[in-house]
This record gives sequence, C-alpha cells and structure tokens, in this order.
Amino acid sequence: QLQLVESGGGLVQPGGSLRLSCAASGFTLDYYVIGWFRQAPGKEREGVSCISSSGAITNYIDSVKGRFTISGDNAKNTVYLQMNSLKPEDTAIYYCAAGRFSLCVSKAPLYDYWGQGTQVTVSS
Repeated sequence: QLQLVESGGGLVQPGGSLRLSCAASGFTLDYYVIGWFRQAPGKEREGVSCISSSGAITNYIDSVKGRFTISGDNAKNTVYLQMNSLKPEDTAIYYCAAGRFSLCVSKAPLYDYWGQGTQVTVSS
C-alpha cells in the first residue's frame, strides 16, 4: 500500500522552530518529487516547498524563503521540512505529496499521493 505519513507538527510560539517529516511506505522516494503544501482555515491549499527526486533542486514560496529548509534522506525514505522563525501566518495544516515529475511542481492537483496532514499552530 502506497502511503505518506507526516509528523512533527504542534503548537509553537512565534520565532520558534519545528521539523516536519514525511515518511513514505510502499514506494521509494528516489523517483518522486516531494512537495510540502499547507492549508489555513478559509484559504486555498498552497505549495510551500518542493524537492526533486535527486535532491538537487529545491523551491520555496517567497514567504518562507530563508526560514524553511526542505531536505531528503533516501535511506530513510523520508523528506523533512525544517521551519525556523515561525510566524502566526504559518499556522495551517501541512501536507506532503509525491508526484513523478522531472522538476518541482507547485500545482497540488498534479500530485499522485498525499499524506493525512499535520497541524502547525504558531501562537503566543
């Protein structure tokens, strides 16, 4: 069974950090682009970051550049999203998704597999 499982969300104060994990089972991430998306209440799902299958290419939306870092560990079949200097506007459910692309893609409907999401709340 092909599955993605996110973990690492939680409640953090502004300026704090969290590291999200996206663990894949049933398939290897070696051949997939992994995207991190988030959806805040009342807003559309937006692409936050993605990493190519080789790990050589990473993309970020402007609002998280310099604060978030995406990385992969193919030996563990896991992709991470390190989130530093968190802001209240980062509050959302974060999802990871996998798609067989040659380059990073930010359009959610194009991804094949999705995790269940993990809640990130940034509040004092």
